[in-house]
Amino acid sequence: MKIILYMAITANGYIARENGDTPWSEEEFKAYYGFVKERGNVMVGWNTYELMKSGGEFEKCGNPFVVIVSRDNKNKNENEANACCASSPREAVEVLAGKGFKEVVVGGGGTLNAGFLKGGLIDELILDVEPLIFGKGIKLFKDTDMEARLELLETRALSKNTVRLRYKVVK
Repeated sequence: MKIILYMAITANGYIARENGDTPWSEEEFKAYYGFVKERGNVMVGWNTYELMKSGGEFEKCGNPFVVIVSRDNKNKNENEANACCASSPREAVEVLAGKGFKEVVVGGGGTLNAGFLKGGLIDELILDVEPLIFGKGIKLFKDTDMEARLELLETRALSKNTVRLRYKVVK
């Protein structure tokens, strides 16, 4: 199974403003929704789940199967038919493997992304770089001292101002 971390980022590496706001371009949202819809799944942290659910984002992604990665078991959402909780990135991957997915999407936030990186679980990294700079915000990988070597697989323009960088994580 291939694990793909897909994020839109600012030119200085933030995935959202401090309040969680993501003022990405229409092209970026369309690309993200299509990517998740094609794979039928996404793994997110609790805050990202709440933001996406309240904004109707899952519907725009074709109602994918969602794994909410949270150590806090009180957040389990047994009422959601198309969502479940996992207590770690590895458990989230096991859940999706058990459902037969061949490619799975890590959809953020920064703490979850760092957990996948620390666990050596990311196979590919897709970064859509938006033409913005935030003075403060949520980093791509929150508070981690991990390092990874990447191999560039593809670059392409999503629009006049947005560029996609696709990397393989060298293991």
